[in-house]
Amino acid sequence: MSQPVQPPNPPQQPYGGGQPADGNPYAGQQPGNPYAGQQPGAPTGNPFAGQQGQQPGQFGGTPFPPAPPAARNQVGLGVLAALGAAIVAAILYGVLAGSIEREVGYAAIGVGFLVGFAASKVGGANPAVLGSAAVFSLIAVFLGQLVGMSMILADGLGVGFSEVFFDHFGDVFDIWKEEADFMTYLFLLLGPVAAFGGARRAG
Repeated sequence: MSQPVQPPNPPQQPYGGGQPADGNPYAGQQPGNPYAGQQPGAPTGNPFAGQQGQQPGQFGGTPFPPAPPAARNQVGLGVLAALGAAIVAAILYGVLAGSIEREVGYAAIGVGFLVGFAASKVGGANPAVLGSAAVFSLIAVFLGQLVGMSMILADGLGVGFSEVFFDHFGDVFDIWKEEADFMTYLFLLLGPVAAFGGARRAG
């Protein structure tokens, strides 16, 4: 009688050495999600949320500090604004006075207010700006009075305004001194006072 033949050793399983069950070579593996050991994070919508070393808020918010507000105390620009406003206001005041052939107190106040407002709006509440606004307001009212008087003289003489104002400025000034009264000087003072009021309103 022959000896029974021993069956050969079963082949090694490449995936854990488990015995195949029912012919399934993957039966030795644990069923389920192969990523089950990882803890899923809450969805944040950030594709870089899982990266290590990223500091919180590294890419959030503003990347640069906000720029500081521009300084209003720009003395030079404030003085130039006062000068420009004084020139414009003097012309308007003179045209008004020459048209109605009289001085108007409210117009003098408007001249000072306009100069002070423009100067403070550009240059801030700097004492140099306020001082220049007061001086330019006084000059603007004075020039406005001379412009108005020149218009009246030009109309009475039948000549051009520029001929009276530029060619005979000295004569116009002499006539102004002779005709000046209390109200004339009061209107001159109203300009600087109103300039401080305009500067306060601008601030």
